[in-house]
Amino acid sequence: VWKDEYGLHRVLVRFTPTIPHCSMATLIGLSIRVKLLRSLAPTKYKVKVQIQPGTHASEHAINKQLADKERVCAALENPHLLGVVNKCIAGGMRMSRGQ
Repeated sequence: VWKDEYGLHRVLVRFTPTIPHCSMATLIGLSIRVKLLRSLAPTKYKVKVQIQPGTHASEHAINKQLADKERVCAALENPHLLGVVNKCIAGGMRMSRGQ
């Protein structure tokens, strides 16, 4: 977390998927983003969620999706996907024991 030149707090979260071809990476990133947006004041914080560089085969494409506000909003308008994200958040986003 840092404050930019406009006084806006910026939050950057980088996560590492379990494997380089993890099919859940986009869902994990979306869940992290939604949890942060719900937990932080949206007018005060700018949230960016990315895959840790070099840890996923489709890192660039997934990061592009997670950074696109319109795509994120569209995804969350899908009732099924929103339900899955809510379950991910409600279940707790736990770290593995090794971290």
